[in-house]
Amino acid sequence: MTAFQPTTLRGTRTVLEPLSPDHHDGLVAAARDGELWKLWYTSVPHPDGMRQEITRRLALQDGGSMLPFTTRLVDPGTGGAARIIGMTTYMNIDHDTPRVEIGSTWNAASAQRTGTNTESKYLLLRHAFEVFGCPAVEFRTHWLNHQSREAITRLGAKQDGVLRSHTRARNGELRDTVVYSILAHEWPMVRDNLLYRMSRHG
Repeated sequence: MTAFQPTTLRGTRTVLEPLSPDHHDGLVAAARDGELWKLWYTSVPHPDGMRQEITRRLALQDGGSMLPFTTRLVDPGTGGAARIIGMTTYMNIDHDTPRVEIGSTWNAASAQRTGTNTESKYLLLRHAFEVFGCPAVEFRTHWLNHQSREAITRLGAKQDGVLRSHTRARNGELRDTVVYSILAHEWPMVRDNLLYRMSRHG
């Protein structure tokens, strides 16, 4: 098992970099791409609150419960990291088991359905299972967020259950949270499925 430390994860389409205050302007531009903060079923920071969100995630990292990443596109010309398109995290880290949840993820509208999210999840899952040695990786989403639930299912995760009246949404209403997981022995099949899906994007 490797300790949970900030690291850079590189793919062919995306690079996940440890979150930094220097990413602020790029993250604001990414959030404005589709005005993502207006979506009721997800929690994307308003541009005016982006610096506060970066500070919040980095404070959770300092406390050992989160590893936050900034997601960038890969420049097809140079192969290096280019435009910032969003954020993702390892969250609710259990150091003893070890176990993580992948969440607090959002991507710019122009980057959606391009294979970038699939590759980001692949990079995070591979690192969790093959480097951190996690026996399980968890995903959670709003019961009514059907887009997210379908995407998690396509990854190969299985539904564990529903936490009813689990937490409050931004509008103050109680939300039911659906919990999914992938287990270590399921990872090889999930990995092969993700590699196939990524290959279809060229």
